Amino acid sequence: MRVRICAVGRLRGGPESALITDYLTRFDRTGRALALGPAEIIEVDDRKGGGMAGEAPLLAKAIPDGALLCVLDERGKVMSSPDFANQLGTWRDQGRQDVAFVIGGADGIDPSLRDRADAAMSFGKMVWPHMMVRVMLAEQLYRAASILAGSPYHRV
Repeated sequence: MRVRICAVGRLRGGPESALITDYLTRFDRTGRALALGPAEIIEVDDRKGGGMAGEAPLLAKAIPDGALLCVLDERGKVMSSPDFANQLGTWRDQGRQDVAFVIGGADGIDPSLRDRADAAMSFGKMVWPHMMVRVMLAEQLYRAASILAGSPYHRV
């Protein structure tokens, strides 16, 4: 199952970019035997400044046809790492070829896109900078693959 992270904004080089690259490389390596991956990030940039409404069609275009759509939203479901791993495994086992995780910009995700999502998840009640959410999602993808593989990376 291919994973695409569709995110608003361009991430320049730096510590966040290095962490994302590291975790997605680990995810690809661990997930390969589990039929998970590869993972990629598609960045969109609303140069016209249309806010959520302007970002929505750009994000929608980045989502592969037929992909399961999961938005990262403060109103989404809060899951433990094992729950997230089980959810990822379930989507894979249901025959999903693609899953797209959508991370909005500073104002969030437009309701028109959020309403068509198959799932919504949250990293807690706090609002996180969208650049940090990318890092946290990349790490959780690797952690999920590790859990499904029975690796000792995730300790309870």
